[in-house]
Amino acid sequence: MYAIVEIAGQQFKVAKDQKVFVHRLQEEEGNKVSFNKVLLLDNEGTVTVGAPAIEGAEVTAKILGHLKGDKVIVFKKKRRKGYRVKNGHRQAFTEIQIESIATSGAKKKVAKKAVVKKEATKKAEPKTEVVEKTSSDNLSSKTVAELKALAKDKGISGYTSLKKAELIEALKK
Repeated sequence: MYAIVEIAGQQFKVAKDQKVFVHRLQEEEGNKVSFNKVLLLDNEGTVTVGAPAIEGAEVTAKILGHLKGDKVIVFKKKRRKGYRVKNGHRQAFTEIQIESIATSGAKKKVAKKAVVKKEATKKAEPKTEVVEKTSSDNLSSKTVAELKALAKDKGISGYTSLKKAELIEALKK
């Protein structure tokens, strides 16, 4: 059994008892961490692919230690200009050991439903605002671009060539 999991922004193919080096995690050494973003599961030939992630699937791992990778030398030079820069970098890694791969039993995400409800209310609000703007008598304080947008919404033809005063007259009708 193996799984493809997204850990710290990268995708890894993991199996039980496998050791993996991932980008630095904030947890302490010896703690257990779980990853809910399982993209693919293979259970003895039965492949399950998520869209984008498999709901209920979870990979649990134990943090073995934090360490740094090999030094990478970054050398920049521009010929005949006297420009030379030498930098080094050591990437911080965390070594984890995969303890289990669960196909079901992870906590379901409820946040998606709340986001959909918020988006639905946001979509309804601008329609009422547009109606309020068109019914207001104070059109002279609006810019020409706003007046043209209102004229376009009302379906007034030839609004692009009208001046501000002419737009106000057309919108009042």
